Amino acid sequence: MTNQELLQRSLAAVWHPCTQMKHHENFPLIPIARGEGVWLYDCDGTRYLDAVSSWWVNLFGHNEPRIKAAIAAQMDSLEHVMLAGFTHEPAVRLSEQLAELTGLGHAFYGSDGASATEIALKMSAHCWRNLGLPEKNRFVYLENSYHGETLGALSVTDVAIFRTAYAPLVQENFCAPNPDWRQAAEGESAEDVAERAAQALEKIFAENHERIAAIILEPLVQGAAGMAMYHPHYLRRVRSLCDKYGVHFIADEIAVGFGRTGTMFACEQGGIRPDLICLSKGITGGYLPLAAVLCGDDIYRAFYHDETARGFLHSHSYTGNPLACAAALATLAIFRDDRIVEQNAAKAVRFDALFGELANHPAIRNWRRTGMIWAFDVAGVAAGFAQRFFEAALAQGLLVRPIGNTVYFMPPYALNEEEAGLLAAGTLVALDQTI
Repeated sequence: MTNQELLQRSLAAVWHPCTQMKHHENFPLIPIARGEGVWLYDCDGTRYLDAVSSWWVNLFGHNEPRIKAAIAAQMDSLEHVMLAGFTHEPAVRLSEQLAELTGLGHAFYGSDGASATEIALKMSAHCWRNLGLPEKNRFVYLENSYHGETLGALSVTDVAIFRTAYAPLVQENFCAPNPDWRQAAEGESAEDVAERAAQALEKIFAENHERIAAIILEPLVQGAAGMAMYHPHYLRRVRSLCDKYGVHFIADEIAVGFGRTGTMFACEQGGIRPDLICLSKGITGGYLPLAAVLCGDDIYRAFYHDETARGFLHSHSYTGNPLACAAALATLAIFRDDRIVEQNAAKAVRFDALFGELANHPAIRNWRRTGMIWAFDVAGVAAGFAQRFFEAALAQGLLVRPIGNTVYFMPPYALNEEEAGLLAAGTLVALDQTI
């Protein structure tokens, strides 16, 4: 099939996400036929370097043989069974391994990041209800945060383009200042900004903790905020404040977990353990939809009762799907066998050197990196920069999707030095063409 044939069929039948479909009258879709390593290939053989890991999900490159083999092996025994009243080995093994990694011993499964957010919010509020505190049913979220686009997730998301149209359907919660170090005043360090944000959070807690079930945040990096990065001091302060005021700490590690920030989970860099952790995206290496929310014994015990109504009343048809769990187990095995976290630490330093010319471009502000996430802001650009840059990058064989005036790289960990050099060179060309 040619690009044009697939394009026409897609426009007629597929409603694409996060898209104004009318725009494709002028800017065509890119029909993708296959992937290999960090590259995506269209139907005519043109390749694109996947510098955003296909919306941050792909960890080890496309067509990774070990994950494929694990899925194929699982297909020979069990493709799916409901997890209500039944269980299976892949879900048990995955839950055990995630518990070992997070220190949170009870895993509840969903299908994607937004469903993980919904699960965590409901679990927190229902926990307090079971403990005799039903008034604790509101949440705190950070300025410019993103936690998904279902209704509960939108209630803790602060991105207007997603939230405004559905505002009448969304519960009002409490928005706290974020600790993005780009907000530093003269003489302030990143840690100072984090402390200032923590003090503002304490004021919200002090005045409203009797109504607050939990705070939810993206540890260290707020993705949709333009890869806003902050000091781990904030995580420590939030943990302390949650303990002081009786509020659950929900860590949304959907995008930043599984090695993205330089540790297996971003919370590790604050030396803290959340009450609930949301996982998705990279959990299967980008192969199959899966999400997990893990909690500790204290929350789990609040639901353990003879009465069904005190149980956690939430389900998904494909909860704990064996094929997805097998992919996740293969993903964790690759982390162990290939020492991915350690290898990435060395690789990121080498890539920093390759990105040096780009980092020093006169139009760039706030060059930053956390683990395997690079970002920079482009000064003085006109409206429509993100789309113009996206198109210019595609012409250079790169899949790079800016967020506003922020350009970022979140590549598969399989990226090598030659490919990183191509990414840097192509980004420089696209930048010069669009500023």
